[in-house]
Amino acid sequence: MTVSRCAVVAIVGRPNVGKSTLLNHLLGQKLSITSRKPQTTRHQLLGVKTDGDLQVIFVDTPGIHLGQSKAINRAMNKAAASAMTDVDMTLLLCDRTRWTDEDELALQMASEQSGPVALVVNKIDLLSDRNALLPFAAALSERCQFDAVLPVSALRQQGLETLNQYIDQHAPAGPHLFPDDQITDRSQRFMAAELVREKIIRQLGDELPYSSAVEIESFSEDARGVLHINALILVERAGQKKILIGESGERLKSIGAAARKDMERAFEAKVMLQLWVKVKSGWSDDLRALKTLGFDPSGDA
Repeated sequence: MTVSRCAVVAIVGRPNVGKSTLLNHLLGQKLSITSRKPQTTRHQLLGVKTDGDLQVIFVDTPGIHLGQSKAINRAMNKAAASAMTDVDMTLLLCDRTRWTDEDELALQMASEQSGPVALVVNKIDLLSDRNALLPFAAALSERCQFDAVLPVSALRQQGLETLNQYIDQHAPAGPHLFPDDQITDRSQRFMAAELVREKIIRQLGDELPYSSAVEIESFSEDARGVLHINALILVERAGQKKILIGESGERLKSIGAAARKDMERAFEAKVMLQLWVKVKSGWSDDLRALKTLGFDPSGDA
């Protein structure tokens, strides 16, 4: 008789080391939004992969970062820290041999875990000197008892087979926590909001790096199976609203078209998407606004 196994795996690290890209490639489909901008991921997100008797629940987390005093930043750090409790193993990601104070904080948090911890050195395809990898990993291993050091390129899908084998070897026996065909704990409304936000970051990352948020005001399906989605984009200043809309509304149309295309692929349905932009000064430091947007800003983490 086959024994079912289930592993909860936290993916942690500072911003922009490739956590979301890694999750998407491990799942074999796009779930977490990505961009070149740090702190693209704001919420904790579960990605579920079931293969026969093994179910792996990946926890993608916001990047662990320093020096940000706004409520949204505290909420993101708290989400990253909470993801590391009650997990079966932790994957600590870093960007090649680049090491910062934020990496140091992530290492400290990982070293406090009771379960297996693997150091995952990402973006090795961009590493100019492969010989630097061994002493780099050895120095970190003196401060955290890693069960494995795994060089990968999430984007190029290099080293992922070895990473999957590591997870397989450390997965404990236990019942599956999700149906075999479920891939996330998040709703379609959440995914729709994230896809709009991704397009904003990708198209306007330099002008509006962290000043926007997306709220889905309505999400419904008509008799023909068409999804009607109305999304409200919040910005903090009138000048940002002007940038987001663009001349004759062209920028907002471009964002909407790109988001709609991804939604239709993700939801396997035709989508009618309407976008509005609203100025809400100080939303990123407003506890009530953050709760409305799906954050848990309580606590000081």
